[in-house]
Amino acid sequence: MSENTNLPEPTQLPEASLHDPCYVNTMVHFYRGELGRIMIWRQRLDVTTTWAITTTTTIIGAAFTFRDLPHIIFFFNLSLVWVMLWIEARRYRFYDAFRGRVRMLESHFLVPMVMRNQKILDGEWRKLVCEDLILPSFKISKIEAVGRRIKRNYAFIFGIIMIAWTMKIMIHAKEPIHSFGAFYNALAVHELPSWLACFVYFGTIIAITALTIWVARTSSEEVSEFGTGNSSRWRI
Repeated sequence: MSENTNLPEPTQLPEASLHDPCYVNTMVHFYRGELGRIMIWRQRLDVTTTWAITTTTTIIGAAFTFRDLPHIIFFFNLSLVWVMLWIEARRYRFYDAFRGRVRMLESHFLVPMVMRNQKILDGEWRKLVCEDLILPSFKISKIEAVGRRIKRNYAFIFGIIMIAWTMKIMIHAKEPIHSFGAFYNALAVHELPSWLACFVYFGTIIAITALTIWVARTSSEEVSEFGTGNSSRWRI
């Protein structure tokens, strides 16, 4: 039995036009769906930040309320905040991935609609969006996501923890602290050696500072300030 070689050619869809109501309605609903998705992930970011703040305020309150409570409790505080940071960074990668689609639609679809200029609609952006729909991918690395969340929120949380930890040691120390050596000795608690507490104390400060500086220099923000680049100022 011979094969039928007279198969119909695949139908070529017409070029998308801003005057095509089907195309415009589809894109509008697609934009609204993606916008709702990133809003859900944005709310999840707020939840983990709230957990980190609530945990920190509770532990700091307990540390200064009970004098005999050792400052090792801030180890527990730092561990919980790092866990919250890691969870939030993972959620932020999903948020950033879907936000990339929204920004693509805003830049290449809504801008031509507002300016009523069909020529701006040119480019490979449709192909990029379709590829991302078929095979979704993250747009930033894990370490960059962690750095962004530190710069945005967690640098302040870690800063408060380190200040509270220092005040706890200075105020509730068994002996007055007038030198770095005395501060180093005060870091020891029961079976916890001073070198381990010192490593966690200064390691946290160095890690947070380094990640914040690195992200500030290598990563772009979601929203830029007025006056940078070629952006123009406008007022309502």
